[in-house]
Amino acid sequence: MLGIWASGPAAAAETVHIGVLYPLSGASAGAGQAALAAIQAAVDVVNGAHFGDLPLARNAGLAGLGNAKVELVVADTGGEPARGRIEAERLIAEDGVVALLGAYHSSVTAVASQAAERAGIPFLTGVSSAPSLTRRGLRWFFRAGPHDGHFSRVMFDFLVEFSGRHDAALGAIAILHEDSAFGVGSGKVQAEMAQARGIPVAAKLAYRAETSSLVAQLATVMGSEAKTLMPTAYSQDALLMMRTVNELGYEPEIVLAQNAGFMDPAVMAELGPLAEGIISRAPFAHDIADRAALIAEVDTHYRRRSGGQAIHDPPMRAFVGALVLLRAIDQAGDTAPEAIRRSLRQTFIPGNELPMPWRHVRFDPDGQNDGVAAILVQYQDGAYRTIYPFDLATRAVLHPYPAGIGVDGQ
Repeated sequence: MLGIWASGPAAAAETVHIGVLYPLSGASAGAGQAALAAIQAAVDVVNGAHFGDLPLARNAGLAGLGNAKVELVVADTGGEPARGRIEAERLIAEDGVVALLGAYHSSVTAVASQAAERAGIPFLTGVSSAPSLTRRGLRWFFRAGPHDGHFSRVMFDFLVEFSGRHDAALGAIAILHEDSAFGVGSGKVQAEMAQARGIPVAAKLAYRAETSSLVAQLATVMGSEAKTLMPTAYSQDALLMMRTVNELGYEPEIVLAQNAGFMDPAVMAELGPLAEGIISRAPFAHDIADRAALIAEVDTHYRRRSGGQAIHDPPMRAFVGALVLLRAIDQAGDTAPEAIRRSLRQTFIPGNELPMPWRHVRFDPDGQNDGVAAILVQYQDGAYRTIYPFDLATRAVLHPYPAGIGVDGQ
């Protein structure tokens, strides 16, 4: 699926071409295809007139550009950084895209956005969460969603507050992460936050991404007697990890995951009963009551593109990221890259226009949205439910994993 048109034939000056970089093959193909479906759904919102409350929903096309339609030029990264860089360069040089969206893997986003920086083309990610991405001093890079520092902070807030409410010893944690930019960045920030809060780290281990065995690493974690397992893994590794946890008889009281593979519906379905009780960080959940109408609106568009699958995270972040970019282009009234970059710098979208529990979208000098917020969700009865912050919770915390007896977190 290299360089294909995702939304029909080009229509000369009446179209705005956006490059999309995602893994459509390889171990993370499912996640990439879900993100692409979300971005296509966002384009559907923009290109057609809809009776909804999402940004750009009510006008057919980009009003700021004379109702120009949006077309996507899609490239498959295969989850490989070198391939992502090559595809980014090709989309810019050969396909004439005015901006780029991508790329799921933080390691791919890192190199592809450098290619965009050299070319002077805006690159926006809704999904890639390595904190280092917005610490490189780039002028053309923007992240609409939270990074792993935001996410990890809410994890540690939960651990401290939960143990305090129930007068239970927090105990030590074990950090287990894959070895790409995503995992390394996540593991680093989690270790730093644990130290700052005086929480002992019984084990901190990295493993090679897409490994064939995690027995040695999990045996070490098991021997450390850590009460909380904090994994960072993409889909294939998340599935292997939890199966190995079960095979070894390791029983952490809490599994507190860094999203990614642990939010993949296919992974959770394959895990079956082993998924029950897993907690993950998230920027979104279906049961956030005050955003329910907007979530339902997004879900309707997404199901048309996903073969009926419900919207989930991270595709929701991809959807919002695409809308943020397209809104900036609309407000720029110009497809010149510099005009789009300036418009992104001036972007402000209030929280009540977003299907996320965020305060707003506004980019700080590093290109990071400074209005983000994170929640924790737990897999209960076949779906993720909001459990933290406690004032947003729709379910009590199931504790411990995997027995899952009800504990009132509120």
